[in-house]
Amino acid sequence: MIRLPLTMEHALLGLLRERPRHGYDIHQLLSDPAGLGAIWRLKQSQLYALLAKLETDGFVASTLKPQDTRPTRKVFRLTKTGREAFLAWVQSPVPHGREMRLDFLAKFYFARREGREVAGQLIELQRATCRDWLEAQRAQAEALRDSHLDEWIVHRFRIGQLEAILRWLETCEQTLSASTG
Repeated sequence: MIRLPLTMEHALLGLLRERPRHGYDIHQLLSDPAGLGAIWRLKQSQLYALLAKLETDGFVASTLKPQDTRPTRKVFRLTKTGREAFLAWVQSPVPHGREMRLDFLAKFYFARREGREVAGQLIELQRATCRDWLEAQRAQAEALRDSHLDEWIVHRFRIGQLEAILRWLETCEQTLSASTG
């Protein structure tokens, strides 16, 4: 049975979707504060461990590329399984609000690279998912309002977070619509 990659591993698949790369090149991209470096940090040793895991699981393949005056480089490329896993991931909303900070931001980064339509569809799917969460939280809060104040306060906090996420998704959509690239 194929184990599906985690968010960071999906990000690696996304970088390899653009073209085959060696580990140091991938690490430079992940460290760029104007891109994925703004989302999270990854040590080079962790990167190589994740790439080895993705290769073992069949999501990437590698070849050795000799260099004249430097050590041989291992160049990674996506497999068909890796490409399919990446495309399924980048086109689906995150299933929990707590995953918006890392998972959705990474998905949105790559969805924009897949094209404006993919990014727009991701926003709309995430918005619908958030609305469902919001409706459920409101119903739960209402049921607890008079009898369980502490639980009601927690639900009100989650409602505020979801309302903020929905406003932020609107900002993402407006920014996407206004961008020229």
